[in-house]
Amino acid sequence: MLRYIGRRILQVIPVFLGATLLIYFMVFALPGDPVAALGGERGLPEAVQQQIREQYNLDEPFIVQYLLYLKGILTLDFGVTFSGRDVSEVMAGALPVTFKLAVMAVLFEGVFGVIVGLFAGLRKGRLFDATALVTSLFVIAVPTFVIGFVLQFVVGVQLGWLPPTAGSDPDFKSLLLPAIVLGAVSFAYVIRLTRTSVSENLTADYVRTATAKGLSRGRVVNVHVLRNSLIPVVTFLGADLGTLMGGAIVTEGIFNINGVGGTLYRAVLQGENATVVSLTTVLVMIYIVANLVVDLLYAVLDPRIRYA
Repeated sequence: MLRYIGRRILQVIPVFLGATLLIYFMVFALPGDPVAALGGERGLPEAVQQQIREQYNLDEPFIVQYLLYLKGILTLDFGVTFSGRDVSEVMAGALPVTFKLAVMAVLFEGVFGVIVGLFAGLRKGRLFDATALVTSLFVIAVPTFVIGFVLQFVVGVQLGWLPPTAGSDPDFKSLLLPAIVLGAVSFAYVIRLTRTSVSENLTADYVRTATAKGLSRGRVVNVHVLRNSLIPVVTFLGADLGTLMGGAIVTEGIFNINGVGGTLYRAVLQGENATVVSLTTVLVMIYIVANLVVDLLYAVLDPRIRYA
C-alpha cells in the first residue's frame, strides 16, 4: 500500500514539470508584445519598454524565464502584474470563490448523479431508467449557458427560491444555483456512467455468488455492486474538479461571479502573462492533487490494489 502511494506521488513530479513547461511555452509563444500594448495607441518610449522588460525578465531567453518562474513557484512568489499588484493577491481573490463553486458542483453531481444512476441501473428497462436516460441526454445536448439563463430566470427571478446573481462576496445560498448549472452536464454523465456500471456489475459472478450465499439484496447492492460501480465514477469526478474550475467562465459570467474564469479572460486580453500562467499552473496543481486523491481512493474501493 505504501509502495503504491509512493509511486503515485513520484509520478506527480514529472507531470507537474511538463505541464508548467507547456503552459509557459504556450503563453510565451502568444503573438503580440504585451509591453508595447501597455501604452495604447500612443505607445511607450523605448527606454520605458526596456525598463519594463528588464523588471519582468522579459528580455531573457525562454528557458531562463521558465526557470526563474519555476523558482518563484517553489518559493510561492508568483510575480507582479503590470499594474504593480501581486499575482498572489489576484489569485487570493479569485481562486477561493471558484474552488468553492467547483466543489459544490462536484458534490451535487456526485451525490445526486450516483443516486439517480444507481436506481436507474437497478431498474434497467423500466420507466425510471428510461426517464433518467432521456433526461440526462437532454441535459447533455443543451448548452450550459442556455441552462444557466433558464434556471436563473425561472428559479431566481420568477420563483425567487435562490438569488439570481452571486455578487462580489457570495455565500452558500448564492452559489447553490451556479453550482447546479456548472455541474449539470457532468451530473448527466455521472447518471449514465453509474447506471451502466451498476447494470453490468449486477450480472457479475461475484454478485451471483453473494446472492447464492443468502446475502440480502440490500447488502449485495451496497457492499458489492455499488462499491465496484463507484470506481469509474470516482475517476470521472476527480478529473472533473479541475475541468470545472477551468471551465467556469460561462457560469461565472451569467451569475456575476468574480472567479478564476473572468480573471483569466481579462488577463489574456490585457497581456498579463504572469497572471495567466500562475492561475493556470494552480489549476494544474489542483487537477494533479485531485487525481492523486482518486488514485488513493482506488485502494479503498478496490481490494485487489491493497493486497497487490
